[in-house]
Amino acid sequence: MNAIATVMRSAGLALLLGLCANSALAQSPVAFIDDASAQGMADIEASRQAHQQTSSRAVKEYTIQVINDRTTANQHLARIAKQLDLPIAPREQLMDQARRLIPTVAEGEDVDRAYATNQIKSTEQAIRQIRQQAQASELPELKAFAEETLPKLKNHLQMAKALQAGRLSDHLEG
Repeated sequence: MNAIATVMRSAGLALLLGLCANSALAQSPVAFIDDASAQGMADIEASRQAHQQTSSRAVKEYTIQVINDRTTANQHLARIAKQLDLPIAPREQLMDQARRLIPTVAEGEDVDRAYATNQIKSTEQAIRQIRQQAQASELPELKAFAEETLPKLKNHLQMAKALQAGRLSDHLEG
């Protein structure tokens, strides 16, 4: 009887953890908009810094594309929040969150390679976050945002991987 109780307790715990994991994937629209906006701001600022520090034409072109696409995405998120009358965090709070997300480059580290590596990580995270929200959200506005934004982020990811491998100029020309 004790073994059955242990199995039942374990099964109940597994079910509870599974339910919590599913709800963790589905952020509230407000939390999603705030987090995605802060991540966008972090990518914009990291790209601005890389743009200023690099001498590589390929890196400069990539940073401009990231800045433009992420700015457009953040503007779209702000319009969605306004349209749905959702409270969003003040800009200063989002900037503070964004600053914590911007990676630092160690002394002597290759700035271009470090930027590419960090862009791969942050873009993969953004893709996961937006995909999860699109799948879990009941809001057509967020689903439309995901459909518009995911292809751009996937392109950023491909470009960052090419940049890291030293092949970005091939990607930009192709």
